[in-house]
Amino acid sequence: MSSLFGCSPSQEFDAISNTCEKNIMANATFAQVKELYQGELLQIQEDLVIKGYVTSSDKEGNFFSVLHFQDKASNPTEGFQIGIDLFESHLLFEPGQKIMIKLKGLYLGKSRGVFKLGGTFSGFGNTTVGRLPALKIPEHIFRSCESTALLEPKTATIFTVNSTMTNTLVQLKNVQFSGDDLGLSYAEPNKETERTIEDCKGHQIALLNSGFANFQNDSIPEGNGNLSAVVLQKNDDFYLAIRDVDDIDFSEERCADVKQTATQVFFSELADPNNNTEARFIELYNASTEAINLAGWTINRYTNEHTTVSSKINLDGFIIAAQNTFVISPNAAEFEKIYGFPPDVNSGSNSPADSNGDDNLELVDPFGMVIDTFGLPGEDGTGTNHEFEDGKALRKPTIFQANPKYTFSEWLVYNDSGDAETINQIQNAPEDFSPGIGY
Repeated sequence: MSSLFGCSPSQEFDAISNTCEKNIMANATFAQVKELYQGELLQIQEDLVIKGYVTSSDKEGNFFSVLHFQDKASNPTEGFQIGIDLFESHLLFEPGQKIMIKLKGLYLGKSRGVFKLGGTFSGFGNTTVGRLPALKIPEHIFRSCESTALLEPKTATIFTVNSTMTNTLVQLKNVQFSGDDLGLSYAEPNKETERTIEDCKGHQIALLNSGFANFQNDSIPEGNGNLSAVVLQKNDDFYLAIRDVDDIDFSEERCADVKQTATQVFFSELADPNNNTEARFIELYNASTEAINLAGWTINRYTNEHTTVSSKINLDGFIIAAQNTFVISPNAAEFEKIYGFPPDVNSGSNSPADSNGDDNLELVDPFGMVIDTFGLPGEDGTGTNHEFEDGKALRKPTIFQANPKYTFSEWLVYNDSGDAETINQIQNAPEDFSPGIGY
């Protein structure tokens, strides 16, 4: 995310006038401007003007050569960003400053899911949105004469942060740094660094800190409380960035250890459809009467006869509801197309959820304990009672407890062979499968 943080700037620019403008009026919304983008970098030719309120600040060095701004001082609905080649921009554009941006002549692009305004940058044969040169800033960005607004961060949770909040200021309550980060500084020297923010239910989001920030070497606080930050985005992932350490108030007592173990979470259905390998999935079931935080949980796959883990799925940030299912797919788009609803996790190809039916699986809790097992690691499933090739493995509805040792009597195993007392009956999607239904 080099456009958000960068090296410590060594070049200073001539002072830019701090005069304000009273007569420039907005005539376009953020959404209307973004609609101009048709998949390729373009230079805006229309006499469009947008207004916004600055959310970022480079005063403490955690933002570099970029202004993030939102459409309203309170309860914003959209954010935007513009790259600027200006050192100490906070002297002109402090948080809450209302700005007017004349768009004619600026470039509009989209990178990693985020719309950007600015000048152009050419490298490696490609031209992308870059920083607006310092001498061009007075032609495009104007300070309103209105008093600096008091920004009211939009209340959010880690679970609800989404693309409409990108570039806006949000506040998360009752959060803390992950226990794994305690005792560390905000960032490694001269290096953009991620620290993990979590809530008391185990949901997590990364806090990005510049290795050039003035607070880089400060120790992160150990308590719990409120965090105000600008939302950043990279494709489908979201991050937070603070303006300074005053954006964090962790003066309350930390949550108890959010990691949980449970023996009532187990594999309930494993799928390798005969007619569509892209419709494979793993289903977990929580038989307990309480939601279980899956922070630190993993699913391991032992391919064929391998005795070492071939691939794994990290379940950090997810919760499985009480007496409910949790579905993992290697291809979320195909899963939704076939079964009519999205999976809880898109794990990607060659993951444990992408098994062809002769592999072995383990469900492991945050403390390294194997909670549930399907198959026998070290034994290729072909021709055994744990082969579900072109079929499925379905936990019997009488089972309400995980079992770290594979027990064939707990399962109904369908395949294309019928070996070892399994059921010789191929299974086709969607009609022969029941993801998300549970017991």
